[in-house]
Parts: sequence; C-alpha cells; structure tokens
Amino acid sequence: MPSLEDIENPIDKFATQIISADGVVLGTFARSEDNRVWVDFDELSPYLVKALVATEDVRFSEHCGIDLKALVRAVVKRVILRQHSAGGGSTLTQQLAKQLYTEHVARSSVQRALQKPSEWVIAVKLERFYTKEEILTLYLNKYDFGNNAIGIYTASNTYFGKLPSELNAEESAMLIGMCKNSSLYNPLRRKELTCERRNVVLGQMEKAGFLSAEQTDSLQATELVLNYHKVDHKVGQATYFREYLRSILRKQKPERKNYRGWQMQQFYEDSLDWEQDPLFGWCNKNLNQNGKPYNLYTDGLKVYVTIDSRMQRYAEEAVAAQLQDYLQPDFFKAKKKVKSAPFTSKLTTEEVNRIMDRAMQQTDRYRGLQSSGVSQDSIRKVFNTPCQMTVFSYGGDIDTVLTPLDSIRYMKFYLRTGFMCMEPRSGFVRAYVGGPDYRAFQYDMVTSGRRQVGSTMKPYLYSLAMESGYSPCDQTINQTQTILTESGQIWQPKDDGKQMLGQLVTLKWGLSRSNNNVTAYLMSNLSPYAFVNLLHEFGLRNQAIEPVPSLCLGTCDVSVQEMVSAYTAFVNHGIRTTPLYVTRIEDAEGNILAQFTARSNEVVSEETSYKMIDMMRAVVNEGTGTRLRSSRLFPNFYKVDCAGKTGTTDNHSDAWFMGYTPDLVAGCWVGGEDRDIHFDDMDHGQGAHAALPVWGMFMDKVYADSVNLGYSPSAVFDIPEDYDPCAGYSNTHGDVLDNYSIESF
Repeated sequence: MPSLEDIENPIDKFATQIISADGVVLGTFARSEDNRVWVDFDELSPYLVKALVATEDVRFSEHCGIDLKALVRAVVKRVILRQHSAGGGSTLTQQLAKQLYTEHVARSSVQRALQKPSEWVIAVKLERFYTKEEILTLYLNKYDFGNNAIGIYTASNTYFGKLPSELNAEESAMLIGMCKNSSLYNPLRRKELTCERRNVVLGQMEKAGFLSAEQTDSLQATELVLNYHKVDHKVGQATYFREYLRSILRKQKPERKNYRGWQMQQFYEDSLDWEQDPLFGWCNKNLNQNGKPYNLYTDGLKVYVTIDSRMQRYAEEAVAAQLQDYLQPDFFKAKKKVKSAPFTSKLTTEEVNRIMDRAMQQTDRYRGLQSSGVSQDSIRKVFNTPCQMTVFSYGGDIDTVLTPLDSIRYMKFYLRTGFMCMEPRSGFVRAYVGGPDYRAFQYDMVTSGRRQVGSTMKPYLYSLAMESGYSPCDQTINQTQTILTESGQIWQPKDDGKQMLGQLVTLKWGLSRSNNNVTAYLMSNLSPYAFVNLLHEFGLRNQAIEPVPSLCLGTCDVSVQEMVSAYTAFVNHGIRTTPLYVTRIEDAEGNILAQFTARSNEVVSEETSYKMIDMMRAVVNEGTGTRLRSSRLFPNFYKVDCAGKTGTTDNHSDAWFMGYTPDLVAGCWVGGEDRDIHFDDMDHGQGAHAALPVWGMFMDKVYADSVNLGYSPSAVFDIPEDYDPCAGYSNTHGDVLDNYSIESF
C-alpha cells in the first residue's frame, strides 16, 4: 500500500516546459518514460471529460471510489454466467489507483483478483483526498497514450498538434478510446481499428446524453484525421536553442581535471560563466524542496525564455530559403565535376585524404571499434566496405548503399550556418538558429562553433580609432600599406578593389567599401595590444587572439553569439549587453524560483557609438551591403534605418553579415564544415551573397509583422538631431607615412 505522503503527491515526475516570450511551448525536457506536462482541469476540453466519464465510468459523480452496482454486475456475469465481455467493474478512481501504484501487470486472473482489494482501498483514499475534478485531471495527466505521448497534454500535441483545451468531440473520443489499450488502438498502426473504437466512445457519449443522435451519426461518419508530431527533441521549433538551453542549465562546476589540453579555452569560458552567469549550471547551483539539485527531467519546471516563436519561425524560414532553396543547389552544381569535392579544387589528393582520415577518427563508429581493440587496418576496412544506410537530404532521407567513409564525405557537401537575433537594450534573444537541420547537423554554430570573422572585425578597429580621436571624415591615401611587425616581418595586406586607388579617401568611405588599405592604415597608427584589450571588452573571449597587425582583417575565431552581443554596443550608446535567454524559472506550482537580467559593460563612448552608426549606415546605403536597399528583395525592410558590415575570409571560407536596426541586432555566418569546403569564386562565397540574404529575409519578415511584434519600420537610431560626426574635423591624422616601425605601435 502507498504511504499517505504518496497519495497526497501521486504524480511527482513532470517534464520541464520551455515557454517562449509569446506564450508558446517550444518543447519539453524529459526522459521518454516521463514526458508529461501537467494540465489543470480548466485546461481540458469539455469533450474530453464527457467522453471519459461516458466510456469508463458513467456513474462517476455518484460513487465514492467503488461502484457497487457495476461490481456486482461484473461478478455475476463473469463468475456465474461465464461471460468474457462482462467488464471489470472498475471505476475511474480504481483505474487511476492501478496506474499510480501497480508496478507489475497481472499475468493471470488470480494475480488480478489479488490486486483488486488494494485498488479498492486506494480508490477510497483518493476520493477522500481529491475532488472529482482532480481525479479526472490526475487520470488524464497520468495515462500513457503511446508513441512517447505520456499525459493528455503531450498526447494532444502529438496526435493533433493542439492544446487539450482545443480538442473537438471526435478528437477527444479518439484519445479516450485509446485509454482502453493504447497499444491496440494506436492510430499510427491501426487506423481503422482506432476509428472503430472512437465511434464506440461517441456512441457512449450519446447514450449518456452528451451528444444528440444527429451529432453522433455525423461525427461517426467523419474520417480519422491526424496531425502527428513525433515526440523527439531533434524536431520542432528552436531545436538548437533547446539543446543549448538544456546543456547550460545542467552544467557541472568546471574542474580542471575534466578538461583535456586542447579544451583549456572551454575551461576558461566555463569557469567565467559558472561565476558570472546564474543560468549556467542553474540546476546544480540550486536545490529543490527535497534538498537535491533540480532535475530538469522530472521536477516539472517552467522555463520562460526570451525567444519569440514568431521571430524564431521567420529565422528558420530565412535560413531554409537561402541554404536549402538557393545556396546549396548552387554549391552542388559548382562541385559537380571537381575531383576534390566538396573541398576546394586547390587541395591535392593527399590533403583531402588527410582531412577525411581525421574526420573518420572523430566518429563514434571509429572510437567504438578502437576501444574494442580492433586493429587500424580492420577499422579502415570497415570504413571502406559498402553497406546499406540512410543519409540526409533536404527532400527527405535517402536509403542508399555507401561506404561509411563516403557517407562522411557526402555529409560534408552540405553548407552550415549560424544565426542569432537579440534586442540590444534588454539583451532578449529573439531568434537562434544553430544550423540548417538539427536532425543531421547537431554542431551548434551560434555558441559552440567559432570561425574567422573577416571584415566584420573592422568596426572594432574603427571604434578604437574613434576613441583615439579620429573622425569618420579623416582622410588617407588609398594605397597598399607596409607594416613592420614585432617579429621583424613585413606585413603588406592586399585589397582587390580598384575604386579610388591612389586617391584621398575618408575613413567612412574605407569602412563602407571594406577597404583593406584604409584598415591597415589605421592599424599602423594604433596599438595592436590596445586593440586586443578592446576586443575583450566587446565580449570576444578567445584567449588565443594575438596582438598582430593582421588581426584587423578578422583572422581570429569568434562565435556568432559573441559577435551579435558585441554589436549591441554600437546601438546602445557604447554599452554592450550580454545575451539573455531566460527571464524566469518557475516550479510545478507556479512559484518563481529565479529571475534573470542581462549584464552589460561600457565598451566605447557615446560619441564613438554615434560615429560608428554613421559609418556603418554607409555600408548599407552606399557600400558592400547595398543589397539590403533592394525593394524587390526586401519589400518590407528596404527603407528601414539600419547599419551593418559584411565579412569574407580568405578563399571565401567564411561568409558573414552583421547588422542592426534601432531595435534589433542580428548576425549570420555561412560556410562549410571545414575551412577547405567553400565556393571557389568570390561571387558566391562573399558575405554579401551568402550571409546577407539570410539577415535581410529575416528582417523583412519581422518588419512585415511589425504590428504584432512591436518593431516600428519608421524608427531611427537614437542620435541627437544636431550631432555632426565630422564636427571639429581637422584631418590631423591624414598624413600618411611610407613605412611603420615597432615604435609606431
């Protein structure tokens, strides 16, 4: 018999819900056996309650846990008349007692008879502690509806894509019909049988007076229509974000011994986050009412996140439109006759083999064979032996025959991406897309992945210049710069542009055209050490950033998350805001356990932020980002006040676009899994072509929905009306030296 405490708390395992800023449940955290989200009685469709009572216990409101009349009838029919279809005489309360406290299913009539007395006693106790409504609610929240749909909330979403309150009569009847045997009446496997059972329930509802004969006839004639959503954390909305959230909530306190040598950067970041970010490792930093760390899978938490489901959908649609519909087909076409595909044609066969060998060694298959003591020759034979497998494609999974090594190479053909959008003042992250499809590509390119940022680095250098007294109107000659590094080497960056070559140009012109000569000129007059310090103030946490002149062209690796957070300083009067993913966490009873706010730090002065907005506006209005001003491509956005920066690294390995409006900051990276996987031509590989369209399509969708989302297309940057970015301009920095020494740093 269960204890009194168990009866008072009959269901103590609930999934954690992730609830978006606009009130949509994005997903749950649960083990398959506990994938249950609690639903209160007033959140149930009336049809559910009526169908359950009419089918399982028509005198539910009259008895106190045991229906003597039904029990006597069952005994007479089964024992005396030997009828097999006599029913068990169990009330809903007894069925609930069986669900809650019977661990093993009876294998014989004798075992079942011995279980019955316990169920009677428990049923009476349940009736004593709970109202009829609460018992019905417990029953529906407890029942396993099959296909990992545990509880009525998950079942409603799984089979119909609805909330329990939205279910109609025939949908409710189907789910209640499954309560007799969810395995037998499985609508995915036995649709006709399930439909017959549904119609039986509808008939019972008519018999109980809940439906008219006309309604019953009409509903029984309807086809069984499902809107099936598989219970799988790899599908649905915001998959990458949900997995990131799961990871940071469950982080353990970092200990040096748990990190390998090449993971020291991760150890450094985790240590900082453990101390500074209350969300990082929250479950292990806090204790539940039992004095144990919170269990994300069973404590029924409600995590309210800053993601807006509508903006998340727009971001995922923009990524799909650019990669799936446009860029990926072009990449396949470009690599069709390239022997080294998907790698660049500049690689030799030996170089490709080395990359593939390294990729093979990173697979679970390889590690498993190696740990089992299989020899290297045998492992390689396994990876080169064709076998049947299923591989990913945007058009649906493909059944084929490939060697495991060829399947690895096949997956490398697919381009990857990372996109994030946040509000610069609140820090609220509104959209987060870590890759093209979480089912196949689970490496998160928003937070986990770091790639070279190319020219999107330049605004940081220009910020340092503005802080050092420069003006957007300062001039220099557009010519190749020669810089002597600390190691005694000559650095002479190239610029492919021919426009204004050899002529005086302004710094504003240089940034808008992403001119390397102008950038190198600034670098030659500024300290690379001061530049590195400023980058860290902007929130770039890579400890491996070296104070070298080439840094100004974006040679260091940075994540999309870091870049988006850094660019908030330009909009936010020089103050950088950290991304905020969660606003609060509640327990199963709705008590607030924690609330969160974004952190911030001043990076540059307010005046510098105004200058940067002015120069980065020019990128969009007259420079490398002018595609955003296309009324054909972005009809809802092309007039919106915005600023940004394109970025492309050597050999077009990484394509970036970072941009912001008065209300939003967003960034996008597009590239291959490896740096040697890229378009071999600049037209396809540059940031303005590969990454900018994702940003533009997303913003176009957001501002088309401005009434609901609250972002005004007519908003302008918060700059004083009388502000002049060139006020006091004297061109004191305009003299150009031919060569620069160590002392100039």
